[in-house]
Amino acid sequence: MLKRYKVPKTILWVINLLVIFFLIFTLFRLATYFAFKPRGLSFSDLLPSFLMGVQYDLRWIAIILLPVVLLSLWPQFSPFYSARNKKWWSWYLVVITFVVFFFFAADFGSFSYNRTRLDAGAMNFVEDPGISLKMMWQTYPLFWMLLGLLVAVLVFRWMYHQSHWRVITQTDGLKIPYNRKYFIASLLVLCLLIYGRFAASPLTWKQSFVFQDNFKTYLALNPLQNFFTTLGLRKPEFNEQKARDVYPLMAEWMPLQDKKGFSYRRVVSPGSNALESRPNVVLVICESFSMYKSSMSGNPLNTTPFFDSLTGKGIFFERCFSPHFSTARGLFAIITGIPDAQLFKFSTRNPLAIKQHTIIDNFEGYSRHYFLGGSPGFNNFAGLVQNIDGLQMHTEGSFRSPRINVWGISDKDLFLEANETFKKEKTPFFSIIQTSDNHRPYMIPASDTDFVHQVIPEEELNRYGFESLQEYNTFRYSDYCFKKFIEAAEKEPYFHNTIFIFVGDHGVAGNASAVYPSAWTDQRLTDEHVPLLFFAPYLLQPQKRTEVVSQIDVLPTVAGMIQQPYVNTTLGRDLLDTAKKNNFAFITNTAGKIGIVTDEFYFIKNLNFKDEQLVPVVYNGKSYTLAQRDSIRRRLSDFTSAFFETARYMLMNNQKD
Repeated sequence: MLKRYKVPKTILWVINLLVIFFLIFTLFRLATYFAFKPRGLSFSDLLPSFLMGVQYDLRWIAIILLPVVLLSLWPQFSPFYSARNKKWWSWYLVVITFVVFFFFAADFGSFSYNRTRLDAGAMNFVEDPGISLKMMWQTYPLFWMLLGLLVAVLVFRWMYHQSHWRVITQTDGLKIPYNRKYFIASLLVLCLLIYGRFAASPLTWKQSFVFQDNFKTYLALNPLQNFFTTLGLRKPEFNEQKARDVYPLMAEWMPLQDKKGFSYRRVVSPGSNALESRPNVVLVICESFSMYKSSMSGNPLNTTPFFDSLTGKGIFFERCFSPHFSTARGLFAIITGIPDAQLFKFSTRNPLAIKQHTIIDNFEGYSRHYFLGGSPGFNNFAGLVQNIDGLQMHTEGSFRSPRINVWGISDKDLFLEANETFKKEKTPFFSIIQTSDNHRPYMIPASDTDFVHQVIPEEELNRYGFESLQEYNTFRYSDYCFKKFIEAAEKEPYFHNTIFIFVGDHGVAGNASAVYPSAWTDQRLTDEHVPLLFFAPYLLQPQKRTEVVSQIDVLPTVAGMIQQPYVNTTLGRDLLDTAKKNNFAFITNTAGKIGIVTDEFYFIKNLNFKDEQLVPVVYNGKSYTLAQRDSIRRRLSDFTSAFFETARYMLMNNQKD
């Protein structure tokens, strides 16, 4: 039909290319559907998402094909003008196809790991290309993955050549003249596809949230649309007026000393139970120490028996939450007392947010140390911790022990080298030890021959929250490292006057249904749920605490244990303060949700569309009438928004003097 009207060869080829690219995008969306479809959603339920997805896909296909049509307005640039032009346009399509396939593969990986589409948060790791690539190389069969990607691209290059040759053979002898009107008409069609719809306003990223369901929205979007739209949302935002407006509510909930002003600064005097011995403080930030995978949760796989034994000798909080999923955000929350509430950029990478006040500076007369087995440049950990006055860095290149992988020396060696430093100290010390072994690529040193690997059937591993035997044994190895550290420390004089604090940097999403109510799995509380232990057998009376607490409360709590005043300018609270009320933990994530966990409920609010949920987090909780639940929901909704606005404001306005 088109040949009869003597449509130019370039336009015919572009139509063929549009069909090929549409096939690529559609196959990827179908793969996403079959791989990640939640239970209870059928294909017919998701058909509107597929139809909207077609609009997004045609937009990006049009963007890809627009240069071919636009430049071919001048015949000498047409892919049919010469063999050289054909070669250059073919390579253009090959490069574009590689980029598209790369985004699709990265998006598939993001969905597998985080259950979210690829977004601009990935740039947090692209900014550390060396370490990120090493981690991927040591974790995945990257060579074969790239080879497969290359083969796929070459197959499509062959298809582009074949379609080019088919256009030539089908139009041979027709003497089709150059006619600019076809190119102008094609440009108009492509521009309409980029616009996205027949309406006064163009198709936007936000319109995908019309389904008011995360999976339906993610299925509609494609990774290119989601990534490049959210790329513009990496700039930190806050609204001082909103923070001022919600201050009375924050003052009531926390509670704050200043009820009517706008100040979070409070000078805290020592309590009657404060320790006069000026104890040392060792803060251990434990990589991916997910509570539901541990023995403390009652997990039958009993992965952390030694740590579990420590919890009976210290003050153990079994329901602690990180405000966000990621090591950089967890470290930031612990050290600053502020949730990293920016959605797509780590505050450790924001030069305007990184110079934060920290309670650690109030430990007068203490030497200060930071231990990390690898490079502190990753996610700019160094930029954050070096705000601590007089901090001594013990990181990559300063250890005697050998590196085992991209993350540096093993956690066991890190602990033992830290112990060597501690036993030489002549004054009180505050030390941060940041572990990293419990993370891909899950490598356990062969030299640790006394660590016994276990073999568990895959079905049993999956039932109790583990993806692989490698992950399971690495989690167990963390417990082995804790044991080696405490056993070594117990032999030294400093042990008797030291408070050891163990807290996870974040949790890991997975199946927690064997040990916790459904909210932990369905609402992904597993991402943020971590153990928190204050261990000092010669100084602290053991307690098992069941209330909800947050990482941001760690430093105020340990500061309150010591006989000296301290200044708290942020949102963390002393968990042992008898005046404390309203047990809660604020949570946010890049999926566009914010929420509050309380002793009974998890309240979730979606930032992208109007959706609020109140789900129970305990078995056999109290019974509430519908009116009572509505009242609880409204109160938690107000406080969730207040905390979010306050956290964003404080990130940019809690600067160190």
